[in-house]
Amino acid sequence: MNVRYYFPVSVAYDSRACYEAATTKPTNHSLSLTLLHHRSLSLPFFQNPNFLTGNTMQRFCSVNGISKNRAMVERLQHFGVITSSKVAEVMETVDRALFVPSGSAPYDDSPMAIGYNATISAPHMHATCLQLLEENLQPGMRALDVGSGYLTACFALMVGPRGRAVGVEHIPELVSFAIENIQKSAAATLLKDGSLFVHVGDGREGWPEFAPYDAIHVGAAAPEIPQPLIDQLKPGGRMVIPVGNMFQDLKVVDKNSDGSISIRTETSVRYVPLTSREAQLRGY
Repeated sequence: MNVRYYFPVSVAYDSRACYEAATTKPTNHSLSLTLLHHRSLSLPFFQNPNFLTGNTMQRFCSVNGISKNRAMVERLQHFGVITSSKVAEVMETVDRALFVPSGSAPYDDSPMAIGYNATISAPHMHATCLQLLEENLQPGMRALDVGSGYLTACFALMVGPRGRAVGVEHIPELVSFAIENIQKSAAATLLKDGSLFVHVGDGREGWPEFAPYDAIHVGAAAPEIPQPLIDQLKPGGRMVIPVGNMFQDLKVVDKNSDGSISIRTETSVRYVPLTSREAQLRGY
């Protein structure tokens, strides 16, 4: 398959460089250099040749003037990243600014460091994962998020008070950060009433207490899909997880009604690694 890659977030801090990356087909060498340079970011690459090109791409990357969460969502809709009205609604409701460090540019379509060698993914990756999981985030369903807390809040709003959303993170300080942020968000009441939980734990082990899950999202790249996460996926459930080391793919894992597993690749991505707490604190 002939795949052409685009880099809408890898150099989002420099709109001219972003334009050049979008309009130049990279060689394998330049792609490798880009990956190495951004190893600390959850950096996605787009396969869709109709996604963003030319001056339009340049304008999309120059998002410093966008100061509202709704404007960010509307821009993602305009460029075809968000096609689901439900996903647009929940991303408008959960303000991304609450989940990034103070002083950041919260509405840039870029991953951002949140400390302890962790990142929050770019908004277009959150939108992509929400859309892939939307049918498994219906009211009353159960969802597991191995991530920064932003998607945990989104999941909670989508499954509602009759459902359950569980977040898992192995750095205690990041768990505290996620809880504080959720308490300021539209999902605060769900945290208070007990339908939303955030726990300290190894994401590779999932959270078996509330399994099985209709939806599982993993916000870091595993060298292979962890078996405990497959085991905790409900028949009919779906998991979205980046898999790989230097070169990674976003995998969509569906558990069929008979318990068998179907796996497909959605797109090529670049995330921080899913690893032990110790390795993460050492910088992998």
